[in-house]
Amino acid sequence: MKEVSVFLNGKEYKTEEGKSILQVALDNGIEIPHFCFHEDLPMDANCRTCLVELEKNGKVMTSCTLRAEEGLRVLLDTPKVIRIRKKNMELLLAEHDHYCMKCRAGYFCKTAEIMKKYGVTGNEFRRNIVDRSVHKMGSAAEFDPNECIACNKCVEICEEIGVCFLKMDGHDSKTRVWHTEDPKIDCIYCGQCTVHCPVSAVREQYQIEDVERVLKDPEKIVIVQTAPSVRASIGEEFGLPYGEDVTGKLYTAYRLLGFDKVFDVNMGADITTMVEAEELIERLGSKKGLPMFTSCCPGWVKCLEFYYPEFIPNLTTARSPQIHSGGAYKTWWAKREGIDPEKIVIVSVMPCTSKKYEAKHEKLFINGMKPVDYSLTTRELAIMLKKHNIDFPRLNPSEVDREGMYSGAAAIYGASGGVMESALRTAYFLVTGEEYGKIEFHEVRGMKGIKRADITIGDITLKVAVVATAKNFKIIADEIRKDPNAYHYIEVMACPGGCIGGGGQPIPSTYKIIEKRIEGLYAIDRGMKLRTAHQNEVVKEFFEYVDSLPKKERDAILYTTYSQKKKFE
Repeated sequence: MKEVSVFLNGKEYKTEEGKSILQVALDNGIEIPHFCFHEDLPMDANCRTCLVELEKNGKVMTSCTLRAEEGLRVLLDTPKVIRIRKKNMELLLAEHDHYCMKCRAGYFCKTAEIMKKYGVTGNEFRRNIVDRSVHKMGSAAEFDPNECIACNKCVEICEEIGVCFLKMDGHDSKTRVWHTEDPKIDCIYCGQCTVHCPVSAVREQYQIEDVERVLKDPEKIVIVQTAPSVRASIGEEFGLPYGEDVTGKLYTAYRLLGFDKVFDVNMGADITTMVEAEELIERLGSKKGLPMFTSCCPGWVKCLEFYYPEFIPNLTTARSPQIHSGGAYKTWWAKREGIDPEKIVIVSVMPCTSKKYEAKHEKLFINGMKPVDYSLTTRELAIMLKKHNIDFPRLNPSEVDREGMYSGAAAIYGASGGVMESALRTAYFLVTGEEYGKIEFHEVRGMKGIKRADITIGDITLKVAVVATAKNFKIIADEIRKDPNAYHYIEVMACPGGCIGGGGQPIPSTYKIIEKRIEGLYAIDRGMKLRTAHQNEVVKEFFEYVDSLPKKERDAILYTTYSQKKKFE
């Protein structure tokens, strides 16, 4: 691309010809208020808040549609721009809820920050309220059409990932987000709409107050466990670089919040790796149930159960990492410590909204108990930390409690391809009795929506595929229908880039940001001495316990089942 010079408030900036002036400003740390712009989605210019003025003629334009050209001179905050911008924002945000969970916690979302900065009260104008209540998307997310500004981002991302559950409904000022009535289309609870909504009209179902309540209960032993991705993303909420590993700070923060034990979902990921690797080898030997699909992502599992029920037998029966570790702590750890498991509360911190949905599945209960009681998103944890005035960047790091020990293979679960790579490391050992020399399977890494590779393990050549988003799985599904032997092993994740780009992650979440988070996860793996699940001593202790149980009890802790789902089920 041709490089050109543009001038923002008289200062020269070099950029690519044709790039939007809004993007040029953001690339250089200059904030222009905006709501409907997202660099990975179509340019709509719906919100009319990113206004700037052309120096040559005084014309006011939206900066998201104004393209960089040689010598272009733009003024960002002239009195005329500020006046029109404020009027547009007052119309747009007339009914914004100033008392949402974020604002009550003193955690200002972008909407509140912009309203405060530009003196927008929302009182001068009142738009027509849409007569619709908050719609729940399972037990994962929700949307309030009365807070919607019709920016269309949630609809566009829902189409982009291949679901098309959301739509814009109504006309003119009454246009708001709603869902399709088509019985053949259902939400998969991935939460991509929540991470692309600029005003929290689409959001996770908050569990912050539930967690704060149990933290105050002296009768409860509250355990927190962190998903792989959270440690490489939550720092963004506090101004730290994208992808920075803040694991140690997280552990300290949890103790300041009052959690009794600080464990880790990564330990559960190592359990999942063991179970899944063994099952893969078993299926390869019997040549039944191939290709085997991963099942760590509940959004993907919901997608398969609703849209592709013919492939249910192909899902691995392994439970997901948060369910494996939650179950381990309420059985193995509780018995070892002599603690009544009914007194234990497990809180997972996840980059995901669909994990809330998963945690409530009765089929996953163990002895009538939920393996995970509450699942918070990365954003919810950030709200809690800010609400309790914890200065996260300044925290000194601390260590996880021993029972949260994990391998580098667990850390990469957050990246697309990480689940498969972790399982392949252990499968190689189980087949050959030796450690895989290179340790890393670069063939399954990266941001591509579909990655295909042939992987050699001993005398076995595996045909594998790694898939991100429902749209891309449709391509793979069609291949399998034509040739059932096309693959042996397939990893699928609902979100772009895998869990690291999940619906519960910090906003904004763009492909560029996701790539930096992924780099952070692989850096964690490279820096660890323990890099394979089967070498984890805590996991070995856990398996000694479950192997001593009757088969029915053991299976209830390690495995799960699936069934065809109806709409809204």
